[in-house]
Amino acid sequence: MEGETGRCVRVLCPKKSLLSSRSCGIQWLIGSPLFFSSFSIVSSIRCLHAVTEDDPCSPDFVKETDVYWLFHQKNKLMFNRFLVGMMLDEMTVYLIGDLDAIGESISRESLPWNLWVDIPALDLPNRVSSNLYECLHGPGEHDLIGATTDLMTDDIHFFVSCLANIEKMEVVRSVIYDDNPEKYIWEKGCLLRCNLEFKLPIFIPLNKTSDVAEIVSLSIDAAAAKLRDPHVVYLVEGSNINTEESTRSAILHGMVLNLVSGHSFSKSVETSTKDLPCSYFLTKHKGISLSAIRENADAIQIAVLFNQSRKNCKSIAPVAEYFPVTEHAKNLSFSFKLDVLCYSTEDFTISAALSELVIPGLVDQLNNMKRVLISELQSQQPQFCPYHFLPPGLLHPITAIYDLRYGETEMKQVEMRKALHSRLGLPLDRPLLRIANALNFDMKSMKTINPLKYGTPLLKDVHNEIPSSGVSGGIISLIDGSYEYYHYLLQGFDDNGWGCAYRSLQTILSWYRLQRYTSLNVPSHREIQQALVDIGDKEPSFVGSREWIGAIELSFVLDKLLGVSCKIMNVRSGEELPEKCREISMHFETQGTPIMIGGGVLAYTLLGVDYNEVSGDCAFLILDPHYTGSDDLKKIVHGGWCGWKKAVDSKGKSFFLKDKFYNLLLPQRPNIV
Repeated sequence: MEGETGRCVRVLCPKKSLLSSRSCGIQWLIGSPLFFSSFSIVSSIRCLHAVTEDDPCSPDFVKETDVYWLFHQKNKLMFNRFLVGMMLDEMTVYLIGDLDAIGESISRESLPWNLWVDIPALDLPNRVSSNLYECLHGPGEHDLIGATTDLMTDDIHFFVSCLANIEKMEVVRSVIYDDNPEKYIWEKGCLLRCNLEFKLPIFIPLNKTSDVAEIVSLSIDAAAAKLRDPHVVYLVEGSNINTEESTRSAILHGMVLNLVSGHSFSKSVETSTKDLPCSYFLTKHKGISLSAIRENADAIQIAVLFNQSRKNCKSIAPVAEYFPVTEHAKNLSFSFKLDVLCYSTEDFTISAALSELVIPGLVDQLNNMKRVLISELQSQQPQFCPYHFLPPGLLHPITAIYDLRYGETEMKQVEMRKALHSRLGLPLDRPLLRIANALNFDMKSMKTINPLKYGTPLLKDVHNEIPSSGVSGGIISLIDGSYEYYHYLLQGFDDNGWGCAYRSLQTILSWYRLQRYTSLNVPSHREIQQALVDIGDKEPSFVGSREWIGAIELSFVLDKLLGVSCKIMNVRSGEELPEKCREISMHFETQGTPIMIGGGVLAYTLLGVDYNEVSGDCAFLILDPHYTGSDDLKKIVHGGWCGWKKAVDSKGKSFFLKDKFYNLLLPQRPNIV
């Protein structure tokens, strides 16, 4: 140990994500030496493979190689590309941005105690960083940062070392945990997206069938090299769907990009276009946030065009060239779909973004596809398709390449998604990386082109505008996720007086849909009735009637349509509902789904509880389906149609009836990825 350093570490990811290394051994710390300070930690990914199960701090660098070769490939190109990736079977995941491996986090209790007499440990570089150094083998390119977590105090200790001198470790005493990392990253940043589809025909001489793998590999490499061809054209278009500003666009030729990257083909190139910053293509008031990215995926769009013709001042007739095969050969045709998503700061020039982010990102995806393709030449051709995701807890999108030969419910896909969830520290009971949960960059434009097809969007998450409950010292437990508000007369259907339970069920079903547990549309009253007839619970005459339904019928429909199981809580009187607050609170903490409350002739949707265990004071967050007005959020909130209700208010009035029996339907969260 050489002492302390005056350098500062800025932690942008949640501290709890770094503390999770106590249970998983090692995490690779991800940072951005270009766009953020050298010691800014944007996120972390877990090391999944250890040499021995008994020692989680001895990573298996052979199995983790795909992480490291991407680190090394990009050490010299740290211009906001997919800088971290790993191949898991037929699926690749990339962490977006100028994100590079800048070190590792390791749990204190995972190593022998004698290594931790002085934290960080003197021998830690020999245990971990030296191995990482060997994998990076790029001395002097940037420093490494390390971290240790203390099991007893939840403290995190940081230290740095230079790759040029891996044995020199310095303790960092200045650590900043950013209060608003989203603002720090996205106020000065934007997304660029480039998707490219093409078919690659390859002719294999019949006398060289043993060389198929090499021929295919060389052909794919040649296709990748064409991305920097002087005659390739990149069309850049701004994305400003939400404003009335005119779309800004620009065209950059391959020769310009080669000048930027130092491979000059021409000295007389117009430089005005290539010097445009990324901000030129953005709206003046873009207001990018993580929630905005999830809801309205938006990015500067980049299209790749190949100029087959050449300028000629003279008028000439079209010419067709014929290239005959010189020997007997068979034809193999491979289809590729590339889709690269990059993060860039607004002041980064579009030419540099293309040359150092987008094109290398396309090449990386192509190379990863090539590796799997060559290994499976004798089997059915893989059907690769990249998807972009922004799961909760991450500050940036990730990209996963799925092999569509496998359905999402097939075990091969399930196991791969589980591995990705483990790698990213995501819960193993939520479908965060299913295709239905991918960011949709085309939906906004589709709605703009044909708004009638999609109709008017329903109100979501109306409880977010609700003031406090008034419970002193209570603990609030709420629904986990988004839902849509279904109420009487919605979408022109008159169910006033009999459809409250149907509306509550529709709200619950919308929760499952918005959490991507299903892609089914929320069913109508008639479709709900038909489901009950199909399972034999009701007679055929029930379809089209105005008969009420209750918690039991709702559980049947959820099981029939979604395969969702439910718990039923019976309460003899509305007066006894506060006694169930602890159980209800536990439901929201563990399951997070909306609850339907049915009693007498009324049904409500319960979104949360505020409960003080000591005093017994409590309040229920009620979403009332009996509202008959327009979807005016202020009117709904101010009218009390969504709000905190006490069992007995300050005037002694009971919200829940003392002489009525209540059933509570508690839908369960499916345990799937």
